[in-house]
Amino acid sequence: MRLFTLKYFTIHSLTCLVIALLTCLVISTPTLASSGNYLNHKLADDSVVITTDSVTVTLSAYGESAIAVHYQNLEDKLPASHLPSFAIKENAHNSKFVIKEDKDQLTLTVNKLSAVIKKTPFAISYYQKNKQQEDTLLIAEQQGFFRDTFVEEAEKIAVQGFRFHLNDTEKLLGGGERVLGMDRRGHSFPLYNRAHYGYTTQSEQMNFSIPAVMSSNKYIVLFDNSAKGYMDLAKKEKNTLEFSAIAGRMAYIVFSADTYPKLLNNYVDVTGKQPLPPRWSLGNYASRFGYRSEAEVRNTVNKFIDLDFPLDALILDLYWFGKDIKGHMGNLAWDKNAFPEPEKMISDIKEQGVNTILITEPFVLSTSGKWQDAVESQALAKDAQGKAKQFDFYFGNTGLVDVFNNKGQQWFNNIYRKLYQQGVAGWWGDLGEPEVHPSDTLHTLSDGSVVNADAIHNVYGHQWAKMVFENQLTMSPDQRPFILMRSGFAGSQRYGMIPWTGDVSRSWGGLKPQVELSLQMSVLGMAYTHSDLGGFAGGEKFDQEMYIRWLQYGVFQPIYRPHAQDNIAPEVVFHDKRTQDILREYIKLRYNLLPYNYTLAYQNSTTGMPLMRPLFFEQQFEESSAQAVKDKLENKANLTAFDNASSYLWGDAFLVTPVVSADVSSVAIDLPVGVWFDYFANKNEPSKKYQGNQTINLPTSLERLPVLVRAGAFIPMNDDIQSTQDYDASKLTLHYYADDSVATADYEMYEDDGKTYQAIEKGLFELLQFSANQQQQQLSISLIRKGKGYSGMPKERNMTVVIHNITQAPSKIKLNNKVIKTGLWQEKSNTLTVTFAWQHQPITLTIQ
Repeated sequence: MRLFTLKYFTIHSLTCLVIALLTCLVISTPTLASSGNYLNHKLADDSVVITTDSVTVTLSAYGESAIAVHYQNLEDKLPASHLPSFAIKENAHNSKFVIKEDKDQLTLTVNKLSAVIKKTPFAISYYQKNKQQEDTLLIAEQQGFFRDTFVEEAEKIAVQGFRFHLNDTEKLLGGGERVLGMDRRGHSFPLYNRAHYGYTTQSEQMNFSIPAVMSSNKYIVLFDNSAKGYMDLAKKEKNTLEFSAIAGRMAYIVFSADTYPKLLNNYVDVTGKQPLPPRWSLGNYASRFGYRSEAEVRNTVNKFIDLDFPLDALILDLYWFGKDIKGHMGNLAWDKNAFPEPEKMISDIKEQGVNTILITEPFVLSTSGKWQDAVESQALAKDAQGKAKQFDFYFGNTGLVDVFNNKGQQWFNNIYRKLYQQGVAGWWGDLGEPEVHPSDTLHTLSDGSVVNADAIHNVYGHQWAKMVFENQLTMSPDQRPFILMRSGFAGSQRYGMIPWTGDVSRSWGGLKPQVELSLQMSVLGMAYTHSDLGGFAGGEKFDQEMYIRWLQYGVFQPIYRPHAQDNIAPEVVFHDKRTQDILREYIKLRYNLLPYNYTLAYQNSTTGMPLMRPLFFEQQFEESSAQAVKDKLENKANLTAFDNASSYLWGDAFLVTPVVSADVSSVAIDLPVGVWFDYFANKNEPSKKYQGNQTINLPTSLERLPVLVRAGAFIPMNDDIQSTQDYDASKLTLHYYADDSVATADYEMYEDDGKTYQAIEKGLFELLQFSANQQQQQLSISLIRKGKGYSGMPKERNMTVVIHNITQAPSKIKLNNKVIKTGLWQEKSNTLTVTFAWQHQPITLTIQ
């Protein structure tokens, strides 16, 4: 069974050159190349084009506070310097600069962000205006860009990049998927998407690079370059951020804001927002490497149902198109021996509430049934002679679909179209780094230009996702696409990409970095980043405790998808009764929380706010004076929350601390300000209350995940269901966590039909707005419905309102000032439950 460990581990010999090349980059000492002296500037639409005696620099403003900068060298240009921006969303609209000029400098301002351009020698510094309208330096170029060369196989390779000044104390997140700790200052790493099989607590290079950093000083710098390169975050040289690439655009974008959530909002306004996923994608998945027959698929689905486990999707790995691991990749057609009636199978399990997702890879083996067709259709990337590029890797001799080429897209899309017509509901794009991508592979872009693999390696998965996304909408314009992929680029979220953290070790070491990985990706737009629950790679025997802890954590993770090599079953239904009994309650809770989780998806799609949120998002510096700004920059403000990868916020209500070690009886938790309740307290006793802004030790057991809920939180929930196919919007349980410390609280729940594409943009939704007001001996909870609604929206809701921390029986309960008798106070748990029918008129529940 250890054969499976080779699936993603084998590296083609040419890929090894990448590592050597990147090592050269890291140890190379760059030479600053002056960007010359300012000569003139002009307006081109809303952009400003500056000419110096060395470069042309184009600055464009986007959104509220984003400035994009594109350098074009007047002398030797890097290969593929003509490439477009892959990071900036399609049809992005420029904002207008306010322009000021004197003899020494040119200042371009959009909202509170200014680019101050020193004329001689040319360089750009970026300032953010604070509440006192004073300019605070965020980051500054070190004399424009630099050039360097290194020697590879007797050939000089040119690189160019940017260097920026950092201040002494700021912390930096970014770079995408790496396991380096939350604050990545002091690290240098390659920008080259590459699988790291079986990683645990350290990894400098993984599947999904994002060439960007977020600073504790509330700015983001995104390097808008798709080529092989690297970033150095003040490791090589103190207080210097460095980016370099061997090809592509020399461009970057600076974003700024007053708060971290607003900063992320500004980022996704430019790079694109994640479309709302189908509601079923928030449910439970059955997945393994892999189901080998139609009978196994049917038996697995039935076992979930028989054992009372909700299920919404089943994912088929590569055995759907071939009985062996090797030799079949590229067939992309059902193996009829193993799956004799795939359309009926898909239809039958769909009736049981289960959607079918298929793996697809971009590699077409020369031994596959579609090789000749792919060659004749000119669907594959080419070699220098214009023939289909062939190379060897673990799965066999292969070519690579050219997803940049119109012919490659058409060929691939035709395959997706046939499978979609058979009933397939979602797509899994695997090996999309691409896992093996020889440097001399040539890709043809839509404009007819040809570039080598190194120039666009990091956007292969990004382009693949775009192709699948647009093709899906062509086939079914009203249906939300589902696209699971492990590799992409800045802005991939706008194509509905759902990434995962690669082939993690099935061990405690594999579990430990998962919060860090998801948070790092989430703060740069990829909010659905999640892990193979339970771990993927290796494992000699079933570790019950580790497995349970990982799947408990998954309840508060964007996608609930256990997946692994099948020497140990990844599905809970194939384990012992105790494991099942513990995890059944958690998986059912995942479904109970659908109204809350779906609202998180809505918040992400409208603002970029992640589902999993780092604790420093709670930490908003009060910039009430110039001294406060100075204190922040001198690190007198507390920045320790930036280092916290132990706990995170699931939405606004929950504080989650996964258990990532064996035999743990309590966990240390740094509480944000406010009052917090133990969410998993015994139902027959009041939830223990903790004052925030301190570190506590919260008891835990194998049955109990450490989760706290914020005082003043509303949590909408629904009843148990077998799948989201049974979701009933006409019933709603609304929990409210009352406390004297919270005088007022507000919450907005989003609801639609769960499937219509662009429901938000089309206005096909409703918003249920809940507010609480607590004064002395009276608590009022108001309910208001807004929005034009959607097909199937309930005309009336059966409401169950559960109010926590009610320490004595109420003397009177009123509904719109009419006394009602439906309240039930539980002395043991200090909860009050009130039921009533709501016809969506404004209504107020008053507790006295």
